[in-house]
Amino acid sequence: MRDSSSIIEGKNVCIEALRSDTEIDRLFVLDGSTDGGIRTAVREAKKRGIRTDFVTKDRLDQMSETGHHQGIMAYIAAYEYSDVEDIMKKAEEKGEDPFVIILDGIEDPHNLGAIIRTANLCGAHGVIIPKNRAASLTQTVAKASAGALNFTPVAKVSNISQTIDMLKDKGLWFACADMSGDVMYDVNLKGPIGLVIGNEGSGVSRLVREHCDMTASIPMKGDIDSLNASVACGILCFEVVRQRMGK
Repeated sequence: MRDSSSIIEGKNVCIEALRSDTEIDRLFVLDGSTDGGIRTAVREAKKRGIRTDFVTKDRLDQMSETGHHQGIMAYIAAYEYSDVEDIMKKAEEKGEDPFVIILDGIEDPHNLGAIIRTANLCGAHGVIIPKNRAASLTQTVAKASAGALNFTPVAKVSNISQTIDMLKDKGLWFACADMSGDVMYDVNLKGPIGLVIGNEGSGVSRLVREHCDMTASIPMKGDIDSLNASVACGILCFEVVRQRMGK
């Protein structure tokens, strides 16, 4: 779903945004274009590590609000991102063991918004998402979070596995949501903890899973074998709450 409030169009506007401090999530460029301005924008995006998608003119026409996209447009973040350090600082200020939720490729903005809402309600200190192949902070996400995005730091990182290792050095343990893992009631989720939730279809990637300390599964009794990603995250988050409360 497109958020008109978080899209910019045209060569000069996109280049200016790329050269400024504007938080751009993704650049969309006409595939095969040899236009000098577009090539400049692509170079600027590469310098900043911004994902660039090369798409058809029909796709750009469908996305365009103005009808004058000039072969290029970009999604900008509707909210400012935090740093991982901000999340850790929030835990320190509250005098609590850090509780972090890491999302490995959540693509549905409604799921991302629901997870941010859950993160706030269960006392998590922040959410970490990857730069690429994942939903970002659009107005759709903000709406789905029901206001929680105003209180819950969300950090965007280039490498999830490296971020996990960095947080391990700060004392966190990481539990990966996996249907083949130990039942969550048998997994120690107390203390400094990070929950890793995977993509809606493929789950947590193998590489990220290998960087986690343990896996946790949700016991299920029905005829299907998986839950919506945001629902699974909510269940695991409140198991963390239950264990922290000593229940």
